[in-house]
Amino acid sequence: MAELKTKQTEKDVHKFIKTFADTEQKQKDSFELLKLMQDFTGYEPKMWGASIIGFGKYHYKSERSSQQGDWPLVGFSPRKAAISLYVYTGQKEHEHLLNDLGKFKMGKACIYVRKLSDINTDALKKIMQATIDFLKSKYETD
Repeated sequence: MAELKTKQTEKDVHKFIKTFADTEQKQKDSFELLKLMQDFTGYEPKMWGASIIGFGKYHYKSERSSQQGDWPLVGFSPRKAAISLYVYTGQKEHEHLLNDLGKFKMGKACIYVRKLSDINTDALKKIMQATIDFLKSKYETD
């Protein structure tokens, strides 16, 4: 089994945002998301791999393969094209939560937003809560 590349690190989250977020707006949005997610989850932000900021963690075991590992409960990354939000389960019963989110695009495992003002942060909190509840009910969490 190949070893997972994305693991929690001790790198400085604030320094990462200042150097990685490529525009002033993306830096501002990243620091706002950092505060919002930390206040909402109660978890300290941690770097995961080279470019993901995560909050909390869970240990998963794939039902289809022997792969297992740790991953943040929720998180984000201020990528060049958009901010990637790792906040959604992808579960059918959670799809309705996306209705009030605002302007975004869906990826396979994340939600892409161009700027934080494009989305409704109350809707984001509902999505995060559903995701955290789902992951805690299914996996071992810290």
